[in-house]
Amino acid sequence: MTPTDLLPAPPPRAAARRALVAGSAGNLVEWYEFGVYGCFATVIAAHFFTPPHAATGSAAGAGPVTAGAEALVATYASFALAFFFRPVGALLFGRLGDRLGRRPTLVLVIGLMTLATTLIGLLPTRADLGAAAPWLLTLLRALQGLSAGGEFGGAVALMTEYAPPGRRGLYGAWQSFTVALGLLSGAGTAAALATLLPAQALYAWGWRIPFLLALPLGLAVLWLRTALEEPPGAPHEPPHGPLPAKPPPHEPPPHKPLSAPRPGRGVPARAIVLGIGRIMGWSAAGYTFLVVLPSYLQATLGASFREALLATALANLGFAATILPAGLLSDRLGRRPVMLCGALGVAVLALPLLRLLQSPEASAPARAGAVLAAGALVGLLAGPGPAMLAEMFPRRVRCTALGLSYALANAVFSGCAGLVVTALVAATGDTAVPAYYAAGACALSSLALLTLRPTDHLEPLR
Repeated sequence: MTPTDLLPAPPPRAAARRALVAGSAGNLVEWYEFGVYGCFATVIAAHFFTPPHAATGSAAGAGPVTAGAEALVATYASFALAFFFRPVGALLFGRLGDRLGRRPTLVLVIGLMTLATTLIGLLPTRADLGAAAPWLLTLLRALQGLSAGGEFGGAVALMTEYAPPGRRGLYGAWQSFTVALGLLSGAGTAAALATLLPAQALYAWGWRIPFLLALPLGLAVLWLRTALEEPPGAPHEPPHGPLPAKPPPHEPPPHKPLSAPRPGRGVPARAIVLGIGRIMGWSAAGYTFLVVLPSYLQATLGASFREALLATALANLGFAATILPAGLLSDRLGRRPVMLCGALGVAVLALPLLRLLQSPEASAPARAGAVLAAGALVGLLAGPGPAMLAEMFPRRVRCTALGLSYALANAVFSGCAGLVVTALVAATGDTAVPAYYAAGACALSSLALLTLRPTDHLEPLR
């Protein structure tokens, strides 16, 4: 009997496809909500973080764009707080996923996310509820952060463990692809409402519609996930492959090192730090170009609400277009060359692309090309990223460890992106801050990506 005989047999293709759909659909709902929050940040700032008399004045003027910089910073502080709850969720739900199984954990997190998002759409504003309104909004954001922290680790573990041989990069890329679809859906919904509704109606009540739409979306994902089976080789289920023969009575059992950790224990801290370094550029550039862009264009460059939403939709289109090809390419060439191309591309091109966007002489097609290119570079990082993280950790701690790496990177470099960029632009007057932020994070991430081995993508998951 060879060591490969002890590995679980590849899962049936139908089961793998079900896992792919159920695992990635939850990410779509999650990132749909985050995209909506980013698109309506100025509206939320006026309703929840601006004193009622100032919000009334804003409503009488040009609409949501006139929310003050201080209220916008407070809105992004609430946005960042949700991200800092994600590591807690990754640790809590990751341990559940590693001990109890992927399916029950994924059912739990999508239920919590759907509930919190729907309640945001029903939440009274500061004008109606007073000072309690921003605190309730922040509480709901924290609940979203907890559930989102558990979503990534469980979903990526599920999809990569179900992936056929040589397809982990592609299967993991679907997680990132549905992130792009979620952001596009959020931006598209916001743009459609901005087109169909008068500005006053959008500001008064129309902003609630995208949050309420999360309820039917979440229920659909919940139904998909309740029908899932655990991946092959789950610790609480027998593997699909041949069972190892028992040793003869005269032979002692194989020796187990005393240091071998129990299932769910021994999360490798050094590997988590390395994982954070490898994806920090993805986190920083992704949120700078894909989520923070609408309010930055409005508050800093004076763009209209519709123009900002169109630019965001184009950036997300570029992002979506490269994710699956990047994941597939990483299955053939390796994770390192594809992700390095994206990180170095952002480090070199972020400032020129932003300058082009800022230039009054630039044509509309040139500006569109700039935001498309920015999104495409992030897609080169996001495509191979999930599989790369899954390959770093053994199964007994995979949900916890990869979820924690992703959550901590996002808490520091994504959740703070809007807060840092908005505050630094206001403090320094330098409108190139977003480019410096994304380029600096990607330059540092490139150093960590150099530690990837060329054959990591060819080896079976541990």
